Amino acid sequence: MDQPTPKPAPSAFDRAAGEHAPGSAGGTSLVGECLELRPRGHSAISRWSTASSTASSSTTSSGSGHGEHARLLGPAHRSPGRSPTRVGLTDCWSGRNADQVDGPVPAVTALGSNSSPSTSGSAPSDVMYQSFGGPHEDPDRASSDRIPLHALTSPDSTSLDSLTPAAHSTPSSGEHRRLIGATAAKSTYALLSSDSAPRPPRRMSRSMWPSFCCRKREFTSRTVWIGRDCLQKFPPNVIRNQKYSVFTFVPRVLYNQFKFFLNLFFLLMACSQFIPQLRIGYLYTYWGPLGFVISIAMIREAIDDFRRFKRDREVNRFRYVKLTPRGKVSVTSAEIKVGDIVFVEKGHRVPADMVLLKTTEHAGSCFVRTDQLDGETDWKLKIAVPMTQKASTDEAVLNVEASIYAEKPQKDIHSFIGKITCVNINGHEAEESLNIENTLWANTVVASGKALGIVIYSGPECRATMNNSTPRSKVGLLDQELNQLTKLLFAATLALSFILMCLKGFDGPWYFYLFRFVLLFSYLIPISLRVNLDMGKIFYSWHIQRDRDIPGTVARSTTIPEELGRINYLLSDKTGTLTQNQMVFKKLHLGTAAYSLDTFDEVSQNLTSYYRAYPKSGESTGQKSRMRKTATTRIGEAVKALALCHNVTPVFEDESSEQDQQSEADRQSVLSRGVVTYQAASPDEVALVTWSEAMGLALVDRNLSSMKLRTPNGQIVSYSILQIFPFTSESKRMGIIVRDDLTNEIVFYVKGADTVMTFIVQYNDWLEEEVDNMAREGLRTLVVAKKTLHADQYHDFEQRYNAAKLSVVNRSAQVAAVIESLERDMELLSVTGVEDKLQDNVRNTLEVLRNAGIKVWMLTGDKLETATCIAKSSRLVSRTQNIHIFRTVTSRAEAHQELNAFRRKQDAALVIKGDSLEICLEFYEHEFMELVTACPAVVCCRCSPEQKAQVVRLIGAHTGKITAAIGDGGNDVSMIQAACAGIGIVGKEGMQASLAADFSLTQFSHVARLMLVHGRNSYKRSASLSQFVIHRGLIITTMQAIFSAVFYFSSVSLYQGFLMVGYATVYTMFPVFSLVLDRDVPGRTALTYPELYKDLTKGRSLSYKTFFVWNLISIYQGGVIMFGALLLFEDEFIHVVSISFTALIMTELIMVALTIRTWHLLMVLAELLSIVIYILSLVILKDYFDAEFIRTTDFLWKTMVITAVSCLPLYIIKILRKRFSPPSYVKLS
Repeated sequence: MDQPTPKPAPSAFDRAAGEHAPGSAGGTSLVGECLELRPRGHSAISRWSTASSTASSSTTSSGSGHGEHARLLGPAHRSPGRSPTRVGLTDCWSGRNADQVDGPVPAVTALGSNSSPSTSGSAPSDVMYQSFGGPHEDPDRASSDRIPLHALTSPDSTSLDSLTPAAHSTPSSGEHRRLIGATAAKSTYALLSSDSAPRPPRRMSRSMWPSFCCRKREFTSRTVWIGRDCLQKFPPNVIRNQKYSVFTFVPRVLYNQFKFFLNLFFLLMACSQFIPQLRIGYLYTYWGPLGFVISIAMIREAIDDFRRFKRDREVNRFRYVKLTPRGKVSVTSAEIKVGDIVFVEKGHRVPADMVLLKTTEHAGSCFVRTDQLDGETDWKLKIAVPMTQKASTDEAVLNVEASIYAEKPQKDIHSFIGKITCVNINGHEAEESLNIENTLWANTVVASGKALGIVIYSGPECRATMNNSTPRSKVGLLDQELNQLTKLLFAATLALSFILMCLKGFDGPWYFYLFRFVLLFSYLIPISLRVNLDMGKIFYSWHIQRDRDIPGTVARSTTIPEELGRINYLLSDKTGTLTQNQMVFKKLHLGTAAYSLDTFDEVSQNLTSYYRAYPKSGESTGQKSRMRKTATTRIGEAVKALALCHNVTPVFEDESSEQDQQSEADRQSVLSRGVVTYQAASPDEVALVTWSEAMGLALVDRNLSSMKLRTPNGQIVSYSILQIFPFTSESKRMGIIVRDDLTNEIVFYVKGADTVMTFIVQYNDWLEEEVDNMAREGLRTLVVAKKTLHADQYHDFEQRYNAAKLSVVNRSAQVAAVIESLERDMELLSVTGVEDKLQDNVRNTLEVLRNAGIKVWMLTGDKLETATCIAKSSRLVSRTQNIHIFRTVTSRAEAHQELNAFRRKQDAALVIKGDSLEICLEFYEHEFMELVTACPAVVCCRCSPEQKAQVVRLIGAHTGKITAAIGDGGNDVSMIQAACAGIGIVGKEGMQASLAADFSLTQFSHVARLMLVHGRNSYKRSASLSQFVIHRGLIITTMQAIFSAVFYFSSVSLYQGFLMVGYATVYTMFPVFSLVLDRDVPGRTALTYPELYKDLTKGRSLSYKTFFVWNLISIYQGGVIMFGALLLFEDEFIHVVSISFTALIMTELIMVALTIRTWHLLMVLAELLSIVIYILSLVILKDYFDAEFIRTTDFLWKTMVITAVSCLPLYIIKILRKRFSPPSYVKLS
């Protein structure tokens, strides 16, 4: 007999298990080893060995069921009507449920048996729980052999002789498996679930620390039983969008403020004042301005976070009704957990991701609005699970013996893999697949009826939460430039301090003197710069929203309005942005004839003739299909295909909520009124159905299983819907199988893009040519085909299709393969052309932007021909420019060849597909970006949302230019957030792009005024404001340096106390900040002459040149004021302070007046207010000013002379420059 596997010394868990293990000759324990937890990448539970004595004998009887091998029994093997008991297996050190252990779920494998030798022979008796989740696992085996350990049930009889390998099954089935045993299993059950059993001591290995400290929770699949509490622990269903908590608010805000060089510098300066040797004034002269800046920032962050808290609290406290065995219970959204069955009323938000169990509509369907999830405003049809929809009442759903398997949480909102397993009265189980149509995602809104669903994902595991990407914190180019200038000023401060220290001499505690000089000259770096800029940006944003010429505009970001004035590249979506996303049916082509707006009346007449000869009940259509088709037959079949092949549902506006259960007679009366709107996931489908109604064939009713059409002669024709294959971005087509209730004919209809339909339809010689012709006209094309199926052919397909839908592993590929087997040799019926109208004034707007030097790119998911046509019709590509269409490339050699061909083109717009773009970026990123950034216009078609964002980032990385992105749909959000300035349009695709953008517009044409007027003003004003604030600090620093040099290099402040604080606040704050009202040209002039915008993109308003010019002005004026005061003063030092400070204030006010280009009433009031405040301070602040001296004429004339000498030469220079070298905007005015 083989020897048992050697084991290490018994642990506390071993001893505890041994006390409850059944007696045996060897006295060994039932559980040989503790559950061993390892870091991720290894098996979560490595082994669970059971060692038994080889001397133990079995005295079981086969007749009574004893002596059987213990095996894993599925639901089909349970006794009829017995409810399974769920027991959570806890690990040995933390008491957590086994389903929460990181890593894959272990499976059970029998290594031998311990039956009597006569039946089983000699074999090892070790039974090991072995995980297939290690680094070398077999993926196929791992996906089917995993059995959750919580699936243990209370044993009732028989002894555990051996364990046989678990049969391969799907994860769903595995969730319902039960481990049946006798004495040994009974001991295991007692050990793991009994409160009286001694608990093992908690141990934590070093390998487990990362699971607490360093790793996020790993998403896992789950099985939820209907009507029972879920023992697994999942995240709470709490919405929290706050940035801070009570404990983290102050530390995080302070960190975000002091990571800026400017604030950190002043913090160090202010802290230095607590050292007596470094103190040069009152504490409030440093802490006052710094505290003001930080307080403003904290108040703003607190208000924003409190608003987020209120929104979250409103959502979390919203009450829902939960269905429990005790009845209906009212709970808040935050109290909902996985496994709860929740009612969602019409018009209410879905609180968590759910599987739809039952609706109030008899058909088991309901509509939901998903505009806050995917950006689409069209309603989506959702279908309840048939097993639970059949329940007579809502409470009866709790009696359904069923479990739902759901895949692990994913980001993809357009797919779902699940399965529901139901156990009937006889103990047999039935399985049905679950897909996206059976789900209600969080943040969607129920639009019709009342829904009852079971929660499968909560909180951070919901699809909506997982797709909430945190937008990057955008910092404008102007702020970056000012940060660099601030560092230069800091270097100048250090240099000036070091020079004075050298002149003073390094005697005594020289380092204290050096630091005191740095403190004295710290006003060279003005802390008020950030305050003024932030307040200015708030004003710019407010002014944008108040502009009556662009109504509905919202500035959601107050940090980057200046970026709008320096845009070099504008990347735009097509559908809904340049176009209206309003589809109008324009053309129908049948191969032999084409019909447009002028000839649609012929279509209507032929359709009437077609249905006049429509076959009666029981009439065969076989002979007709073999006859040569006439024009009437072709038109009739084409229009019928358009009226049947879709996912459109008619919604009756007169229908109230009480009419959901109305009789058929009442419903027919509503149908006869014709007050109906169509809802579908695509506006193209709505356009097709609307056109077929205009031709006479109207869709009047639709549910999950049937569809009714009203023919031109008033007859109602019914069709049974057998299968629907929705449109996906991968398949690029949709299909439907219907059966005519009148003739029992089964027809398979398909419509889709020509790129895929070409290989599906029978050979023809006109499809490709006509599709290209329509695309050149700017029409969106769809190819329509059909195939008649025999009954046997359909039943064979149905069996294979249902089997593929039940697959959990690689379901999508298996389903697609089955459908493709049916899509062969289909009969081509027609090609449709739908026009997407351009937005208002798009052509003029694009022309203005092009003249302004802004390069406009179009990034769209549409096909090449349509995108090219829209680029021409919208004038994105001017009439004088050539268009180079980049051939499809699949390799590096082809990309190299095509890039060389494009390099030889001069001034040509580029059109490229997304797959070719990917190849070029993979092999020739630098060369490709160098070529395309020089193009006047670029059109990227067939682009995914991630490709759009990638293009935006590449432009910024390779050119260093400022980019803007504009779009209207959820697929544009990533592009908008990646751009320097994101612009969202409120359109038919919802608010998602608008909410994620920095600026929200109502139409594309408003972007010209937003950039050329508001962008220009914001940039010009901020440039003047920031340079004037720097000038204000530099001039007083110059005066301080002269004062220290004259008075024996003493490190004493020129102005004490309130004068230093008041200089940058009450005395000069209002006139300086009034520069935000200045403008160089009127808005109408900026739009009439867009060429003025080109100067802004060069950044000349704020550059090193202008910075050094203002430095020279400050040094000149500071020197004149300080030397003049020193020369003209007579008796006391306080007279120097009075003369120099008064001249300084007057100089600043005059310089503001010289800087202003367009006067505003508020500017005049600000100047007068500052003068009044200063005159009052001369009277009140007697400690700083000599009251007797300021009333003398000496004070007046000395101050006026100094002020005139400091300002008059600058005014003369300004007049001469305006005369001989005027700016470009002066020439226009």
